[in-house]
Amino acid sequence: MPDAPLPSKDLLAALARIFPSERLLTHAGALAPYESDGLTTFRGRPRAVVLADTQDEVVETVRRCHESGVPFMARGSGTSLSGGAVPIEDGIVIALNRLNRIIRIDSDARIAVVEPGVVNLDVTTAAARHGLYYAPDPSSQSICTIGGNVAFNSGGAHCFRHGMTANHVLGLKAVLPDGTVVQLGGDTVEQVGPDLVGMFVGSEGLFGIALEITLRLVPRPEAYQTLLAAYASLQAAGDAVSRIIAEGLLPGAMEIMDRLAIDAAEAAVDAGYPAGAAAILIVELEGDAVEVEAEFARLTEVIQASGATAVRVAIDAADRARIWKGRKCAFSAVGRISPDFIVQDGVVPRTRLGEALARIETLSAAHGVRVANVFHAGDGNLHPLILFDGREAGALERAERLAADILRLCIELGGSITGEHGVGLEKRGFLGQMYAEDDVAFMRRLHAAIDPGQLANRGKMLGAATESRSGHGLHPLERAGVISRV
Repeated sequence: MPDAPLPSKDLLAALARIFPSERLLTHAGALAPYESDGLTTFRGRPRAVVLADTQDEVVETVRRCHESGVPFMARGSGTSLSGGAVPIEDGIVIALNRLNRIIRIDSDARIAVVEPGVVNLDVTTAAARHGLYYAPDPSSQSICTIGGNVAFNSGGAHCFRHGMTANHVLGLKAVLPDGTVVQLGGDTVEQVGPDLVGMFVGSEGLFGIALEITLRLVPRPEAYQTLLAAYASLQAAGDAVSRIIAEGLLPGAMEIMDRLAIDAAEAAVDAGYPAGAAAILIVELEGDAVEVEAEFARLTEVIQASGATAVRVAIDAADRARIWKGRKCAFSAVGRISPDFIVQDGVVPRTRLGEALARIETLSAAHGVRVANVFHAGDGNLHPLILFDGREAGALERAERLAADILRLCIELGGSITGEHGVGLEKRGFLGQMYAEDDVAFMRRLHAAIDPGQLANRGKMLGAATESRSGHGLHPLERAGVISRV
């Protein structure tokens, strides 16, 4: 006999029986840090935030929310850049940062079993003594959590060679939106049956909350060779990437930064990037020493033929780290040259990368809005940083219009509206432009089968049929009539 539904007004009382007062936040001041994520365009005031210490507390909270019909959202470090970790108004935020145990590392099987609040970089640190590491490396890897990486299928600079989070998650213990705890996948890459792990990874929290994640680890390369090339134009740097791919090389990473991003990074960390370059391309080879040496000879020939105006090769590990530090800090460093910015996340085919960059420059000039470009060149994942001053009337709307045009450009060139940041709240209005109506309808049917009440991270990615327009407020593009919700 199922329990009687718990009246919504009694939910806080029920949570108070699970959590002590210092881990059940309800006052405005305590809730404020949880109102938005890395994309501050969206904000929402939750009814409460619970600071879970154990997996059982997470499961019990989900069950109580299900009984009450109150939506909930899991949150790690809040580094999402698509509005994916913005609370539902009057819903419950389940903070997972305290679930930060690395449960075990099996060096023979090359796996790590971790809780969702474990910081990405901490997995590699723990695996280092075994000669292993965790390959997906978002720019925020020193703070973002594995649970969030799973929700958004995060990538990083080295995803070109190694793949995204989905390629490194073997198994999941998760709680579904109705409180059912399930085990998906296992601890080996050789599994049979439907790829339920692949369905869960990248679902942006719509299918529930991961409680334990089994990650695939990879051997640390014997050798690295890191090269930085400067170019007189952004398109030339993009075309160089196409040359490298055409040569049959498979670098560990290929990253591009334009002049604005270079200047910001130099001001922040003094990375030693070439002065006056319109763009730089960072290429890193990795693998066996003999293999890297042979590939580096071929890479050098390609770079010389690509019209590079300057070339720098990292002389040691410290110099390599310095080059990467400039790239990893680029997003935050842009704050030195603009009070506000929007990070976009479209994808274009590598063969059309140079064309896309040239057209972004044209769009930037047409809108009168500056753009700093930083992106994963190997897989065509663009991260244009659209700069504006929110104190100026209409500045945000102009920036958002440019962001919309860039996403449409990505679709036009045969790409995607997101590579790793997710759809979240920001890009819901573009799903209908990228996918056919039947495709979106199928996504909705799958979502409804797993979460009929749309309780888990309501309103993200697919929107919500029951969502009030006042729930998150209108996106600036909706107010401007540029997009509409799917």
